Order: sequence, then C-alpha cells, then structure tokens
Amino acid sequence: MPDHKELGLVHLYCGNGKGKTTCGMGLCVRAAGYGFRVLIYQFMKNNATSERRAMEQIENITFVPGLEQEKFSFRMTEEEKAERRQFYADQLRLVTKKAAEGHYDVLFLDETVYAIRAGLLDEGLVLDFLKNKPEHLEVILTGQDPSEALLAAADYVSELRKIKHPFDRGVRARRGIER
Repeated sequence: MPDHKELGLVHLYCGNGKGKTTCGMGLCVRAAGYGFRVLIYQFMKNNATSERRAMEQIENITFVPGLEQEKFSFRMTEEEKAERRQFYADQLRLVTKKAAEGHYDVLFLDETVYAIRAGLLDEGLVLDFLKNKPEHLEVILTGQDPSEALLAAADYVSELRKIKHPFDRGVRARRGIER
C-alpha cells in the first residue's frame, strides 16, 4: 500500500521530441501497478486517444473527461480561444480539486505546456496549484518550450529532443504510434 507520507514531486517532460505523453503515461502505469491512485487530464486532446482507451482498463487510473472534439489552437477562431481559456481554467480547478479531495497519489496534466503556450491556459493558475498542491501528490506535466517559471517549479525535468522524425519527410502521424 502506498505511503502517503512520502513527498510528492513535480515531473516535467518537455522538448520537441516524440514521447512526452508516452513517458507520462508510463509513469502512471508504474504508479498504478504499485497501488497508487492516478488521475489524468489531457489538455488539447479529445476523449478518444488511444492511450486513454487502453489505460481506462487499468485499476487505479481515472481520466477526467475533456471535450469530445478538439482542434489545434492555430485553427481556432478568437471566440473559440476565449471559450477554451474559460473551459481549461474551469477544468484545471476541477481536476486539481478532485486530485486533492479524492486523495489521489499521482496527477498527470498532459499537454499543460502546450495549452499555456497557445494562450489557452493561464500559467499562473498552474504555478499556483504547484506551489500549493497536496504535499504527497506527484504531478506530471508535458509539452514543448516550458517557461523558466515552470522549469523552476519542477523537480524532474526531462527533455526529449528530436534528432530525426518521419514527419520531416512527409509521413503523417500514424494511429497507435503517434496518435
């Protein structure tokens, strides 16, 4: 059984390489296998990701639903961006409250950095949560180009750097591999 007196730390998987979400999901599987309660929310992704479909089968892992339809921020109108900012602020509050009140051990906020960089999530809300999170809660964040403030707030920072990727020669994201 997990020792809730252990200090929960903050992990940040960043960089332009493939595998940030995969790293976070792997840590969630490891934690669930140990008996930890895991809560996951995915910014900028719909409720039908392939990792979600598989991981919802694992005991101790709970996903908080997002939107049924998502699109890249550069395809959003200004009105859609404003709606998304409000939605993501509300979702962050809901998810972090659920993590604290539900006595979760791990909280994975996938694509947090992307949502911040796209102007769809207030970084101050994230930093405030990290500063005031439950002491035992392990938190995982992912995304490209985190700010200095996010880097400073993290205990672990792992950069995944692209050296070569099939996308560079026109190969689109493949189901079950990149999406």
